[in-house]
Amino acid sequence: MHLGLRVLLVFFLLCGLTAYGVLRVVLGEVKPRVREVVEESLVETAHLVAVISAPALQAGGSLQSLNEQLQALPQRSPQAQIWGLKKEALQLRIYLTDARGRVLLDTASPSAVGQDYSRWNDVLRTLRGEYGARASRSRYDDEGSLVLQVAAPILDESGRLIGVASVGKPVAALDPFVARTEQRVWQIGLILVAAALLLGGMLTGWLVWTVRRLRDHALHAQPGAPAPVLRGELGELARAMDAMRARLEGRSQWEQRVRSLTHELKSPLTALRGAGELLQEDLAAPDRERFARQVVDQSLRLQTLAERLLELSKLEAQTTPLRQEALRLDELVRAGAAREAGRCAQAGLQLRGLEDLPAATVHGDPEALALLWANLLGNAIDFAPPGSALDCRLEPREGRWTLSLRDFGPGVPPQTLSRLGEQFLSTTRPDGRKGSGLGLALARQVAQLHGGWLEFEAAEPGLRVRFTLPSHSP
Repeated sequence: MHLGLRVLLVFFLLCGLTAYGVLRVVLGEVKPRVREVVEESLVETAHLVAVISAPALQAGGSLQSLNEQLQALPQRSPQAQIWGLKKEALQLRIYLTDARGRVLLDTASPSAVGQDYSRWNDVLRTLRGEYGARASRSRYDDEGSLVLQVAAPILDESGRLIGVASVGKPVAALDPFVARTEQRVWQIGLILVAAALLLGGMLTGWLVWTVRRLRDHALHAQPGAPAPVLRGELGELARAMDAMRARLEGRSQWEQRVRSLTHELKSPLTALRGAGELLQEDLAAPDRERFARQVVDQSLRLQTLAERLLELSKLEAQTTPLRQEALRLDELVRAGAAREAGRCAQAGLQLRGLEDLPAATVHGDPEALALLWANLLGNAIDFAPPGSALDCRLEPREGRWTLSLRDFGPGVPPQTLSRLGEQFLSTTRPDGRKGSGLGLALARQVAQLHGGWLEFEAAEPGLRVRFTLPSHSP
């Protein structure tokens, strides 16, 4: 299962279980709280009825007028809109008893006059001077027949208890309000759960996207590529991964370089050793001259290898941007060609296109770009057949300048073409000598530091190298 699905599933379970528990608690509290509010209202109503009925009970007064008024109460239709619910009937039950608990008036059951209600909790407790209330079912097996009944003492002018006034309300009258409240709670709860899931999905998506960026950077990013810009702990993780990757890459590159350098040193050192051993013997003058020349050639190869390796190390260790200044690339190319004029003349090479180079202003480090051009030109001279030509061109392309150089030599095998520019990759020159394998690697490093790149293309015959450089500062 994918990370995103696992995180979303855990989040969904947490939200669902939490919401279910909260809703159960809230819904379980709705009905008791509504009954408490109704009971508080019944307390006030009972005391109001007690105060109104007190004058009629004093000195043997008549309750006929009060009874007629209370009997007419259920006939009224209030047509009241209460928070979206329509109340069409009055459902209060009111009864009065004397000081002994005998019924004097009962709006729900007129025939109950004279009956003894003194054992009912609301009347019994009130007669004892306590708070009297009860909840009773009119039908034992019907929860909907439950009636809340609250009583209040009827007192004469001297404060003596002369009766009890009890007011009741069926719980069924509260059911629409309870049901509506529960419905609203469910609706709000589901909306909150949906919002939480949406937020959780967005958070999960962001988390998965961030983790995938880190994974892609770890798996596919090119050496030296910056780590993804993230905030907080994930940003710290990205920087830590980038630092670890840099250390591993550095170690791997160092190990690879040591292996390649060891391999490259074997050939000239072996040749030097062999030539030195032979020179210790009594040789003819031509042989002695040939082996001495071999010692010089291999020494020069080792010197070139050391110098270029040092230059490459300096470029790779570059932590600050290269010096940027406006310069004429065409003039730099001509100056580099002038320095190699002696080698070209010695090999009978003609460097064509220099006079036709357009004026090209770029931004870069003059010394580094001169090093790049020197390596490209030197490599082309080494592989060009004597008496052939080198074609040089400089063309503008969409805000960039492309410098191309072609030789008419043997070229390189197709399997090697894509590897040109790798460190210590060298091919045999037409004269049988091998290079350091670092010239094109140096050129590629300089190109990358300037925001450009090198391209190699089989020219049939020969090889064409293109160096593309932005016309502005990278």
